[in-house]
Amino acid sequence: MSEVRTYFRYCPACGKRFHIRLVSRKLVQNTEETTVRKERATSGINVGYRFQSPVPQVLEVDVPVVIEVEDFEYSYKCGHCGHVWTEMHRKEEEFKK
Repeated sequence: MSEVRTYFRYCPACGKRFHIRLVSRKLVQNTEETTVRKERATSGINVGYRFQSPVPQVLEVDVPVVIEVEDFEYSYKCGHCGHVWTEMHRKEEEFKK
C-alpha cells in the first residue's frame, strides 16, 4: 500500500480504543450483477377540453442496472498490543445501461 492509514477503533484482543493501523487491503472477489429496477416517469397528457390543464400520468419503467460488487479483505494491527486481524468489506457501485 502506498499510504498507511491509522484509525481509532477498539481492538478485539485487548479491548482498548487505540491507534489501529491498516496493514493491507486485498481484493478477494470482483463480480457484476444485473438487476431490473422500476423507475417512475410522469408525463402530462391533455384529455378533454382545450383549456383544461394536463392530467399527470405515472408510468413505471423497467430499467436494467449493473451492480459491480467488490469484496475486500482489510488487515489491521493494534498499536497497543500488536494484535493483527482481518475484516471483510464490501463496495457496491451501480451503473445504468
